[in-house]
Amino acid sequence: MATFLYKLGRLAFRRRRIVALIWVALLVAAGVGASTASSPPDDEFALPGTQSQKAFDLLEERFPDANAEGATARMVFRAPTGEKITATDNKAAVKKTIAELSGGQAAAVSDPFAKGSGAISKDGSIAYTSATYKVPAQDITDKTRAGIEDAAKEARSAGLTVETGGDAILVEPEMGNAEIIGIAIAAVVLLLTFGSLLAAGLPLITALIGVMIGISSITALGATLGLSANTTTLAMMIGLAVGIDYALFIASRYRAELTEGRDREEAVGRAVGTAGSAVVFAGLTVVIALVGLSVVNIPVLTKMGMAAAGTVVIAVLVALTLVPAALGMAGKRIFGRRVRKANPATGVPPAADAAGQRPKMGVRWASFVLRRPVIVLVTAVLALGVLALPVSAMKLGLPDEGNQPADTTQRKAYDLLSDGFGAGFNGPLMTVTDTRGADDPKAAAAEVEKRLKKVDGVVAVTPPQFNKGGDTATLTVVPDSGPSDARTEDVVHALRDQAGDIERATGATMLVTGSTAVAIDFSQVMNDALVPYLALVVGLAFVLLMLVFRSVLVPLKAALGFLLSVLAALGSVVAVFQWGWLAGLLGVEQTGPIMSMMPIFMIGVIFGLAMDYEVFLVTRVREAYVHGERPGQAIVTGFRLGARVVTAAAIIMISVFAGFIGTSEAMIKMMGFGMAIAILFDAFVVRMAIVPAALALLGRRAWWLPRWLDRLLPNVDVEGEGLRKALQPAGSAPTVPHQREPERTGV
Repeated sequence: MATFLYKLGRLAFRRRRIVALIWVALLVAAGVGASTASSPPDDEFALPGTQSQKAFDLLEERFPDANAEGATARMVFRAPTGEKITATDNKAAVKKTIAELSGGQAAAVSDPFAKGSGAISKDGSIAYTSATYKVPAQDITDKTRAGIEDAAKEARSAGLTVETGGDAILVEPEMGNAEIIGIAIAAVVLLLTFGSLLAAGLPLITALIGVMIGISSITALGATLGLSANTTTLAMMIGLAVGIDYALFIASRYRAELTEGRDREEAVGRAVGTAGSAVVFAGLTVVIALVGLSVVNIPVLTKMGMAAAGTVVIAVLVALTLVPAALGMAGKRIFGRRVRKANPATGVPPAADAAGQRPKMGVRWASFVLRRPVIVLVTAVLALGVLALPVSAMKLGLPDEGNQPADTTQRKAYDLLSDGFGAGFNGPLMTVTDTRGADDPKAAAAEVEKRLKKVDGVVAVTPPQFNKGGDTATLTVVPDSGPSDARTEDVVHALRDQAGDIERATGATMLVTGSTAVAIDFSQVMNDALVPYLALVVGLAFVLLMLVFRSVLVPLKAALGFLLSVLAALGSVVAVFQWGWLAGLLGVEQTGPIMSMMPIFMIGVIFGLAMDYEVFLVTRVREAYVHGERPGQAIVTGFRLGARVVTAAAIIMISVFAGFIGTSEAMIKMMGFGMAIAILFDAFVVRMAIVPAALALLGRRAWWLPRWLDRLLPNVDVEGEGLRKALQPAGSAPTVPHQREPERTGV
């Protein structure tokens, strides 16, 4: 592979203008396709195989007139202290508000004063009205949202306390500033790393080109492949991250080759042949992690993973072709002005001077670890192990309005409803009863109502509502606990346990659904998929890393280190967002359960980035070892050549993700914190401490591979040994292979 990529890099360098034009043409074509494509479809959230999804499918079949996807809004009114909401003036104000909410996109607005509505609290101080809309939440216009806000303001002017909840008033959070901040920090880090404005801008520009092509392609194919606008979120995040990383590593290797005295075309070829090989395999690990999301069996996640994987493939191709072409266009400006001024003939620092100019932190750290590998390894493992302890108490769930900041109208409406009608009123459950198998459908539905009222934790059950065909009935069940309370999950299971007895007694089939039941089922699906997902991703990556490193122990160490860093990151997320530790410092206003998809999502993203750092750092060590250095010296060489670049890449990614911590949206804040802290642990604790300590203790055993397996596995030559032999002048001394010496852990 190294030889093929070497030739590809030189070809891209020589034909740099043609290569650049091809990528520009692809960008234009993708942009035109995106601009002329049909509107992308809305996300169809589905949980195949769950009882909630079966109930929704039955509702869609038997209640075709009901618009389950239509947005909803719920406005809650509280009368002034000492007054009833049914007082003449208060009632008139509520009625006027209902009239203002009607019309336009609204399909229906309920009247809390209608007989049997149950929309007035027992003490008569609180009432609510529910509005349903003809369109989904994402299609609600600004005019409609403004109308809802104006209606609430007018009711407040009449002396009422008015708060509003529901998805009709939700607005997608703005995240552009976070991305801009992350890119700005990335530019600063790259400038400090390379000392050249052009060299710093090159990884950013090429990464942005790849991301724009990927995002535009997703948009262009959205209507055809059913990819929603939300599918681009993960693709943009991952594409930008790996795009910068891959270009950074190839550009850094190119500069290193130049300092060794090679001409520019040869330096590009060797950079793509060696660092490019690492890029290919690092990209494959990311693709495996993203495509592996399909094992969760949630269509939305599968599409997101596939789309993001496509963007990663584009990032790899950009790094192997557009980056060497751009390096050719950069010329001498790939180094800073000071270097070019000191060496006007070549614009490249001599190798000896370059070695003197390199920061020595990586070498000093590697030497320190080699002297005290046991202390470093034990300290790092224990520290991450302690941080991982809160994972045992992690509680998964989906966010609801009870998790909103306390000063939002959604949270205030949630609290008002809890005060007036009980905690469970905010998370009602719906049962769907198919009575086609019953002799008397109405009697069967009445029996269902009777049995459900006897379930522990149930405070109310509405009378059955039949469809037009009279063969399906829905009943609403109100538990005595809130939607995120563990007792509510017990109620859901208890209700579902009644289904068998009901079917035997009446012949009717009962299913339990509703937003609270969906959240419970979703969390269960995530839990069930976690182990298979880990096994698939880590297993395939293990095989891939065996190809890269020709070792059994190095891939095993890489996988275990990754699991340790992810568990420590998840433990930190639990401590902050569930327990509330340091919540004020990070602006976390409300603690609650961890978002259900957070663990799998974090595993997929961080695994890809962590394996990037593993491949780029350890291939440098492996390369030095294969070229004749002792194990300890190879570690120092690998850190001297790769630690600075890996550190820069990690800081960039931490900055990009940490930018999202400042958002007001709790879930985005959680994702940003989790990703940033996971990369911090993985890059600076696992890759910079545990990896060199483990390699030092293993010595030559780190590169052990059974002979039968060595013969079975193809030699992909990531370290470029085959390339070096192929480029060696005829008659010159062969490369010195590593010798079998007594084990040493020092340099």
